[in-house]
Amino acid sequence: MAKERFEKPTGTQDVLPGAVEKWQVVEAKARELCRRFNYREIRTPMFEHTGLFERGVGETTDIVEGEMYTFKDKGDRDLALRPEGTAGVVRAYVQNKLYGEPDVSKLYYIGPMFRYERPQAGRYRQFHQFGIEAFGAVDPAIDAEVISLGYQFYIDLGLKDVRVELNSVGNAPSRAAYREKLLNFLRPMRENLCSDCQRRMDRNPLRVLDCKVDQDKFGGAPSILDSLDEECTEHFAKVRGHLDVMGVEYSINPRLVRGLDYYTHTAFEYKAAGIGSIDTVGGGGRYNGLVEEIGGPDQPGIGFGIGLERILLILDNQGVELEAAKPLDVYFIALGEAADLEITKQLFHLRSLGFSAERDYLGRKMKAQMKSADRMAARYTAILGEDELNSGVIALKSMETGEQRTVKLDELAQALIQN
Repeated sequence: MAKERFEKPTGTQDVLPGAVEKWQVVEAKARELCRRFNYREIRTPMFEHTGLFERGVGETTDIVEGEMYTFKDKGDRDLALRPEGTAGVVRAYVQNKLYGEPDVSKLYYIGPMFRYERPQAGRYRQFHQFGIEAFGAVDPAIDAEVISLGYQFYIDLGLKDVRVELNSVGNAPSRAAYREKLLNFLRPMRENLCSDCQRRMDRNPLRVLDCKVDQDKFGGAPSILDSLDEECTEHFAKVRGHLDVMGVEYSINPRLVRGLDYYTHTAFEYKAAGIGSIDTVGGGGRYNGLVEEIGGPDQPGIGFGIGLERILLILDNQGVELEAAKPLDVYFIALGEAADLEITKQLFHLRSLGFSAERDYLGRKMKAQMKSADRMAARYTAILGEDELNSGVIALKSMETGEQRTVKLDELAQALIQN
């Protein structure tokens, strides 16, 4: 019988050597940027109780209504693979009483998320996000800081033509006033809207503006900015003021509402060309009621999520070269059994000192080993035969220049440092 051949599930990908190095560069830049902005890493479970996302993300969102991977465990508990990062971070913030810290809690995460949706360019059913969350401050300056961190992330990566779109979705009273104006605008066209829009009109009319099918019908829609009260108007103006002095370029999009129910006040998205009709590469906003909704105290919050797959795809399409992985420091070649043992000793010693080093394990001839060293982009080959071993030296050859010299075995590390 033929053995069953397994393939990766639809909507997932294998990130192989040669490609994974690009991921490492992107993730390293995210971590370094968060260090500079004083955000600390948090790691939460990849699955949580389903109710957390129903309350935290919003029952009327596409995510909760049809995109979550849910299952029952052996204890008959309803669990879900996390579809986004914020709800889990808020749960951890509440459960571990991080709100008791005297300063603003500034956190970041990098990890996989899961949504059952149609795979397309830059979009997978298992995808990865870099996100930040800041809890405890209502100051508009923290809104601007969060937006600027994401913007700087793209700049540090070398992404071209990145822009920020900005809006305010107000507070509860402002949204209630806007809801009526928007419904008055939408009702006459109800029958001409897609089924999703018709459903959203009944449950969450603001999300109609998020529709990708009927965008051309909303040109004359009322602006939520005209329904903001004095508090919301002032907050939005101060956010823009902070962005202005930082030199972060943005445009105001009054139809930007984001796809999650928890946003209040500031909402924003990052846009970049490079993956067809999809140009949103990240986004976020303020969520002042979410911590309380998930069982914590009334603590404000703001954050963003950035999809790493989309970033890597756009970087590739824009021809942006990420930093190459560091080459192998040295490739050892042993000629003879006694030399083989000494190479084992030297290999471990150099690795323990922080050098990257490799050797042959396939019993190949010296010529084949040299080709292997070349494929691995080794800076040097270190060749040890019986004569060299008896003299306590090793031949060190530069792969770039072809120059070869002998160095004492106990001075090999120093020779590599000097070169």
